[in-house]
Amino acid sequence: MPIRSFVVPTCTGNPSLSTEERACVLELLEDSQRDFFDALDGLSETQWRWKPTAEQWSVGETAEHIVLAESLLFASVQRAVASPPNPEWAEQTKAKTEVVARVVPSRTGKAVAPDRIVPRAGLTPGQVKERFGGQRTDMVRFARETQVALKEHTLAHPFPIFGMLHAYQWLLYVPLHTIRHNQQIAEVKAASGYPR
Repeated sequence: MPIRSFVVPTCTGNPSLSTEERACVLELLEDSQRDFFDALDGLSETQWRWKPTAEQWSVGETAEHIVLAESLLFASVQRAVASPPNPEWAEQTKAKTEVVARVVPSRTGKAVAPDRIVPRAGLTPGQVKERFGGQRTDMVRFARETQVALKEHTLAHPFPIFGMLHAYQWLLYVPLHTIRHNQQIAEVKAASGYPR
């Protein structure tokens, strides 16, 4: 699955979201959810659980990881928003929006998932869709309605490549991470030996 073409607006010096920034994150949330649900439709249990190798995740494991990660990432948005405004936000997060947009959805580099978002529960497609849909409803409502000046609220990312991110960058991270793993699901389904 190729990455759907998108352009993330360059962050302005205004700590509040611009109309373009809000529209961008809402579009990414909508598109990544549609692609995720489309990728899961009509799979047999065998297709859901099949793994290309013992070390790689199945479609089901990748889908469960997405659900776990989205919850954790949105919690990071909320933690950033709950923090006091950072007077150094503009300098500390400068050009990070472009870095997040370039690095997160790309499948060229391998990332190791933190233990708490490694899939272990064996969720069914129905459970995945229900949890994902509920979480996304909250995220979309937040993205559509928030009047908080998201960019002046920051939280450090554990990966040094990102460092300090503001709440809008964390919010963009959510659908971009799902886009990354939607591609991973497509790779599993295209692998030799995938049950048809």
